[in-house]
Amino acid sequence: MLCTIWPLTACAGRQSALDPQGLQSDQILHTLFIFLAVSAVVWTAVVIALCIGMMRRKRSADRPLDLHQAFEERSGRVILALGIATTAVVLGLSLVSYAGQHTVFAKNEKAHTLKIIGHQWWWEVRYEADSPHQSFVTANEIRIPTGQPVKVELESADVIHSFWVPSLTGKMDLIPGQKNELQFTAKNAGVYRGQCAEFCGLQHAHMAFAVIALPPDEFGRWRDHENQSANSPTDQLGKQGEALFRARGCALCHNISGTMAGGQLGPDLTHIGSRTTIAAGTLPNNSATLGAWIADPQHIKPGNLMPRMPLQSDEMIAIIHYLEQLK
Repeated sequence: MLCTIWPLTACAGRQSALDPQGLQSDQILHTLFIFLAVSAVVWTAVVIALCIGMMRRKRSADRPLDLHQAFEERSGRVILALGIATTAVVLGLSLVSYAGQHTVFAKNEKAHTLKIIGHQWWWEVRYEADSPHQSFVTANEIRIPTGQPVKVELESADVIHSFWVPSLTGKMDLIPGQKNELQFTAKNAGVYRGQCAEFCGLQHAHMAFAVIALPPDEFGRWRDHENQSANSPTDQLGKQGEALFRARGCALCHNISGTMAGGQLGPDLTHIGSRTTIAAGTLPNNSATLGAWIADPQHIKPGNLMPRMPLQSDEMIAIIHYLEQLK
């Protein structure tokens, strides 16, 4: 009994298409169940017909095969009926699939707009707004309001990636030189794991992201905060860390709004202290993992573009302290 029930634990969780938390994922699961039910009925009917035929053939093994006109006519009617039934089933499933697409691919002109750019191997997230000063950039975490549609514009900076949040919506590829678009609506607040679903190189498996669905008022406060520049450190260790961040070359690749760090090659670090993970979902965000990542990113995620940083222990402590204050 336990062996039968145990696999069902995989049907829930923050990365499961069988635990839908969005309007689109609900429709996808509903369509899947219809297809499974029809397929089960057809398969059962075929197996029953096969068993009946085998039993009848066994009983009549000593008799010659009946090829009279009546048998031929009866067989022809059966084959015609089965052909019509097959056509009806296929057309019916096509209509079910087509009807489901109205929800899955529905578009709302008032949707919140995000632009997501896939890199090897991390996600650049741009929150677009009518006014440039209300737009901002973050990385590897996507916060959205519950109950409101979100439009995601998908692009790739290098190779083909695929955006997939099983609990919220289906897959959509990010293709170099092409812009794709996806809309979805989260029904419930929570944290949902997403993953690149197209092999994109050595660290494809470590290219994850989190979608954090918040109540609309909380999302509004978060967005207002993200629009602000990074807070300047007030303590001596933080100031030392900020200076070292620039002096050791970190600012050449990373941007921190409101400072002299303006690099565009790596993820934006303006509010890295408030993120739950680092390295595109590879590690939890805390001082120990942050230090390990800065010290030797190639050991943790071989092949990524961040080089090993030759820092003294006191320099490392200061930079970590500075980054943790960026909330």
